[in-house]
Amino acid sequence: MTQHAEPAVRPENPRFSSGPCAKRPGWSAAALDDAPLGRSHRAKPGKAKLAEAIELTREVLQVPADYRIGIVPASDTGAVEMAMWSLLGPRGVDLLAWESFGSGWVSDAVKQLRLADTRVIEAPYGELPDLSTVDFSHDVVFTWNGTTSGVRVPNADWIPADREGLTICDATSAAFAQPLDFAKLDVVTFSWQKALGGEAAHGMLILSPRAVERLESYTPAWPMPKIFRMTKGGKLIEGIFKGETINTPSMLCVEDYIDALKWAKEIGGLKALLARADGNAGAIADWVARTDWVDFLASDPAIRSNTSVCLRIVDPRVTALDAELQAAFAKAMATALDTAGVAYDIGAYRDAPSGFRIWCGATVEQSDVEALLPWLDWAFERQLQAPGKAA
Repeated sequence: MTQHAEPAVRPENPRFSSGPCAKRPGWSAAALDDAPLGRSHRAKPGKAKLAEAIELTREVLQVPADYRIGIVPASDTGAVEMAMWSLLGPRGVDLLAWESFGSGWVSDAVKQLRLADTRVIEAPYGELPDLSTVDFSHDVVFTWNGTTSGVRVPNADWIPADREGLTICDATSAAFAQPLDFAKLDVVTFSWQKALGGEAAHGMLILSPRAVERLESYTPAWPMPKIFRMTKGGKLIEGIFKGETINTPSMLCVEDYIDALKWAKEIGGLKALLARADGNAGAIADWVARTDWVDFLASDPAIRSNTSVCLRIVDPRVTALDAELQAAFAKAMATALDTAGVAYDIGAYRDAPSGFRIWCGATVEQSDVEALLPWLDWAFERQLQAPGKAA
């Protein structure tokens, strides 16, 4: 085996976490200086900032003019659950799951909402369910990009334009990194801390006219928590989609999100963001192609994520170990990279197969990804040679 000395070049930014993700290049706390701190978010300056965040989202993400965009509580989870609790019930539901967050939405629908007419369409980590089996006379809940599996839907061609049900799409690790076909999506959710490296606790909820029609014509059978209520007297509460948030937002976080959106505009908008994520993921793909000990968790290139890139160890000296020792091997590698200060938080998600998860969204520099790769080789050899770790 080739001997890998400790590499001479380190990533300038070792932050490859899949959430919260790396801040934009050049970020500093000075970017928050214009935040209206100590003021009510309902005062004129606060409302103006919230409205600016919504309109910049529309511009950068290229959201259609007739879609509503709201800032809601509790990150992407809050946005998805707000949609599910408010919209599901009047027809059957197809639930797609191929990783932990999709499985969470299944649990919400089946165990919490206790919807009677549900179909669960599943696939194991690294694979995608058979999308041709989805029944679009039902409502459909799915993740665009499986954050914990590194598997995404390749496009929206599988969704018919004349569908009867609504499509509810958790796009939190896809927005600003993968093209979203809004004509095929009735609800889109994401959080600021993913592809634009914002701060946690705020979610974005985007509704199509069809979703608004459902909201105004359907009343769920279950009690609705205050933070989920989007209608009053059978009409949409329009203020939510103009910056009049349901609960108190952090204006520091709002300012940070606005800063990230302005940076996105400055570098060329959505096209540039997509290209940066593709470049980062491409650098890893080139390395995997020439490296015999590692492979993608997703074997099909058409469904591989360009943001949450998930890798597994395939060297037979490691795969011959039992599952617990394989997981310990990968964890020890991740710990060594963290200790060396070259890669933070790249271990596989706790419910996923053992390996690594490297965030490659647009706020990450390709030069940092390229600098990380020799360190992965270094950590693998180092752990392979550790006494008692692999035979």
